[in-house]
Amino acid sequence: LGCIIKCSNIYPKEDGTHHVSCLEYESDWAFGANCCIDNLDHIAELIRICNDIGLDTIETGCTLAVAMEGGLIEFGDGKGAINLINEVGKGTPLGRIIGNGTEFTAKALGVSRVPTVKGQSIPAYEPRAVKGIGVVYATSTMGADHTSGYTIAPEILSIGGKEDPLNVEKSKLARAFLDTTALIDSTGYCLFIAFAILDISEGFAGVIDTINGVLGTNLSGDDWVNIGKEIINKERAFNTAAGFTSSHDRVPEFMNIEKLPPHNVTFEVSEEILDSVYKE
Repeated sequence: LGCIIKCSNIYPKEDGTHHVSCLEYESDWAFGANCCIDNLDHIAELIRICNDIGLDTIETGCTLAVAMEGGLIEFGDGKGAINLINEVGKGTPLGRIIGNGTEFTAKALGVSRVPTVKGQSIPAYEPRAVKGIGVVYATSTMGADHTSGYTIAPEILSIGGKEDPLNVEKSKLARAFLDTTALIDSTGYCLFIAFAILDISEGFAGVIDTINGVLGTNLSGDDWVNIGKEIINKERAFNTAAGFTSSHDRVPEFMNIEKLPPHNVTFEVSEEILDSVYKE
């Protein structure tokens, strides 16, 4: 029967045959709006190549955008983007640069506006416009990962309450989402259940019941949230041992300087707020 969310799809070629599966939001954004490519067939081919050679589409889309900023090809050049990604599969010197991701490519090309945190590319949600997700990007143990704490739910979608996306006081919101998401990820549940459990009071209790049922435990919701917090603390300890400090819990510097239309705002969240996420 399959999942009722039905988030997958098949994108066809002009003759109706299979081109790629699936063409989804993040990939479409990464190669589309992010790179100013407005041809869905070109975007589908970029996704297909990434699937074939094992590249992450968000990382690769941001890498292409940096390559465009660095002058390798023009923004909007879908065919040029396809040629660049094919270089990765061929293992050419240029392909090795592109294949090493956004931050490496930026250094190779001398690009200073680099959309990464802890070396990982920023997804389709702009930190200057949505402060909570920016705090998550900055403080997540994995770097810029929207799935580590999807504050977009209350900030944009009004799911689980309503948060002003431009309000900078988001440390508690970010930590709550980071902890709860760590728990959900550890269970094997799809993260999309968050949309239901945030808006349905019985939803989270139902998730806890299923976990207890499988494991033979009798832990409460608070107990399980604390387990999520423990997971995050262990990940933080690993990062600390690997040499990460609070200085790495930051968004890209250009986002603190360059204003984003139409509200003409920078990120604006202070380092004190970012550093307080794990002090709550």
